[in-house]
Amino acid sequence: MKQKENIERITTANQPGSSSSLVQQVLLEHATVLGFHDEAKGLFKNYENKGLRPDYFLKVGSTGIILEVERGKTNQNNMDFLDFWKCHICVHAHYLFLMVPEKLQQRTNGPFSKPYDTTLSHLSAFFEPRNYTNVRGLVLFGY
Repeated sequence: MKQKENIERITTANQPGSSSSLVQQVLLEHATVLGFHDEAKGLFKNYENKGLRPDYFLKVGSTGIILEVERGKTNQNNMDFLDFWKCHICVHAHYLFLMVPEKLQQRTNGPFSKPYDTTLSHLSAFFEPRNYTNVRGLVLFGY
């Protein structure tokens, strides 16, 4: 993913007005090679909201990894918390790979936010000794 071409494609996709799906397109090419499945269905069939699905899923032994790609709604709509919650309730995954922008500009000439820093602040509290979760590990990737 650190190849110059990939970085340029992700940078182009992370422009004001763009969708996280453009970043997902770059990632999909590499995630599928690693064995991740796009929008795996049925992982939440035991819940009332059966339609929940991660962006990508990889089965690893008796557990798995949920991979989520966020962009503009990372912190504004608390998608970082939603992604963590999905991993927390998923009996098939105990690990979360979360990709978020290091720097985000929603509108041309608008202010920049730092979703990576905010997400790190939000989710690190879940790994303090007194806070219990089913998520055994979180890897936060900044793009």
